[in-house]
This record gives sequence, C-alpha cells and structure tokens, in this order.
Amino acid sequence: MRLIISIVGKSHSGKTTLLESLISELKRRNYKVAIVKHSHHADDLDKAAKDTWRLTQAGSELSAINSLDHLAIYRRIDHFFDPQEISDNILWDYDVILTEGFKGSSYPKIEVHRAGQGKDLVADPETLLAVVTDEPLEVKAPQFSKDDVQGIADLIEKEILSRRKENDIDLMVNGIKVPLSPSQQDLLARTMYAMTPSTPGNGEIKSLHFSLRRQA
Repeated sequence: MRLIISIVGKSHSGKTTLLESLISELKRRNYKVAIVKHSHHADDLDKAAKDTWRLTQAGSELSAINSLDHLAIYRRIDHFFDPQEISDNILWDYDVILTEGFKGSSYPKIEVHRAGQGKDLVADPETLLAVVTDEPLEVKAPQFSKDDVQGIADLIEKEILSRRKENDIDLMVNGIKVPLSPSQQDLLARTMYAMTPSTPGNGEIKSLHFSLRRQA
C-alpha cells in the first residue's frame, strides 16, 4: 500500500503554500507525487455549462480533457472517494499521495499551525506525524518551521522508504481491491515479468499495469 499523508490545519494556516514547496522538493529528489484536495463543492472542477459538465450530464461515465501539457479526467461516482479509493481505482504511478484536508481520516498527518489561531490542533494526536508551526507547541510530534521544507521532506522520504517493497502489487477485481499475501505478490510479479515482451528501448521495467475486461 502506497503512502498517503494528509496536510491539515485551520483555514489560512498555509497548507497550500506548504504543499507547493513540498511538491517541488520531493520532485527534486526524483519522487513522483500525487495530490488530492478535499472539497465539499460538487462543481469545484467541472463548472456548469462547460463541455465536460454537459457531457457528464448527458450520461458519460468518464470524460477526459487532453491538452498539450496535461490530462484532466472527470469520472462519475456515486459516493465520496477518499484518497485510498482514488489510489485503488485510478492506479497512478506515484511514490506518495499528499492530500490537502481529510483531517478526520486515519492517514498520518502533518498539521500546519499559525500563532494567533489558538493552541488547539485539528488532527487527532494519534495520527499526527509532525507540526509545521511558527510558535512552540506542547505536542509529542516533531515540530518544524514553515521554512524548513527540506526537514519536512526528509521526514516524508523516511516514510516512503520504510514502506518500499521490491514488488508493490495492487489487484483490482470488478473495481474492488483484493488483498494479496507476500507470496501471492511474488508469484504474480515473477509471472508477469516473465510474460512481458521486451520493453521499449530495452529499459528496466519500473511499473507494469495489466487490465482484463471480459464480455458478459
């Protein structure tokens, strides 16, 4: 299971600014980062009257916008997806998901705190990985200044490496994640590696996605 860390805090505490800095630093270290933002608004991304909104209203299960430098996908869902479900269903090739929000989740959290917002934190102490603050707080978790982006990235990198496996395999059956034992993961990995044709440019296989869809 890949690492998910939630960046939480009160409004205007600096969560987005911290995320921007962490993305740049982790990318500099050659990590692939996925971002999930928590929103309670149905039209935050796909505005009414836009083409994708109109096509979704017409009944499309998935709409995609492809431009020169990005791909945006809108998928119809019937419940609120949390970051793990997004990871399971979209199968991004990444090292870590950083979320903005999800303060009530069980994911490890880095809370951003500003003096003047009160001493109380929004995260459950049991899930608190670190606090980014401009004043000392009485908490057990490590504390960083907002300018110590390298120190915060060091902490995230340590979490990434502690979870890294030789083979990290996700199996989805009918949209539902199926847990695999280490021996099953090893067997699937060796089977797929053996059956995969030579890679383009004779490069090393770093990720392999396999999809099977049977006709009813």
